[in-house]
Amino acid sequence: MDMPIVNQFLDYLKLERHFSPFTARCYGADLRQYTEFLTDENEPTGTGAENSSEGGSPITTAPPSAIDQITEAMVAADTLLIRRFLAYLDQFEYSSATMARKIATLRSFYKFLHRRGLVQANPMLMIRTPKQAKRLPKAITVEQVERLLCTPNDNVTLGARDRAILETLYSTGVRVSELVDLDRQHLDELGETLVIRGKGKKERIVPLGSHALNAINHYLTMLDGDRHFAKVREKFEQGEMVPLFVNKSGGRLSSRSVRRKLDKYLEESGLDPTISPHTLRHSFATHLLDNGADLRSVQELLGHQSLSTTQVYTHLTSQRMREAYDQAHPRAS
Repeated sequence: MDMPIVNQFLDYLKLERHFSPFTARCYGADLRQYTEFLTDENEPTGTGAENSSEGGSPITTAPPSAIDQITEAMVAADTLLIRRFLAYLDQFEYSSATMARKIATLRSFYKFLHRRGLVQANPMLMIRTPKQAKRLPKAITVEQVERLLCTPNDNVTLGARDRAILETLYSTGVRVSELVDLDRQHLDELGETLVIRGKGKKERIVPLGSHALNAINHYLTMLDGDRHFAKVREKFEQGEMVPLFVNKSGGRLSSRSVRRKLDKYLEESGLDPTISPHTLRHSFATHLLDNGADLRSVQELLGHQSLSTTQVYTHLTSQRMREAYDQAHPRAS
């Protein structure tokens, strides 16, 4: 059922909050499930909602006011209704993380309605998010990173691109979505930095290590000299915005393409196939903290709004210190 009130909320997420299309789709899916629950709750029984077809089998027809009816149910929802919906979700045996997301969706939805005066009271104020087991982010060792970065053949244009991509992910800790959004104009060679557009369209400047900068320059030199990508060079020379990392057709790479390339090099290098582009981001943060970087600096480099989000990496460094202590101290155990 297409709900105008839900569509208004999703438009707000995309246009005003600048949520990614993927995140907005997840919120939309959660609210569709909520709509289905309310539809079942408000389904009339014995009121002529079912008609008979010529064959005698019942045909369920939604009354013309169905959308208005469900909208009214959403607006009139109280804490008891929300709890019934959460109890309904129990049958699907969702993980605590998924349940937390669905609750967060409803919390944002009703906050939106309350701010616009569409509901008198927010039914989510008394709903708590279930506690989740803390999962430490996965990181790989410096040696494993080196092994991965050396795998692409940078004697060919696309191989040089792949080497530059991996070097950039590890050197800057950017999200893969931020990496594929980079334009060539976002590279400052003299300043040895990249301008990153992060979540909520917020910009930050991240430094590039010498290895990553050299890999990018090598890739761009090969790209500009490759006749297959002549149009990309022409557009850049004419002042048009062009992707920093192009696909084989000269267009913008997708996040999925980066993941597929990484899978290829993980297999070639014999590394754990579950390593993802986000693993390189985790490794970036962990290795910085291991070598004495302060938490605030790492927070800014990662583009985290809250310091608590970055603090999860301190558990990894503390864990490593404990392991080193247990192995080295004569009276550790």
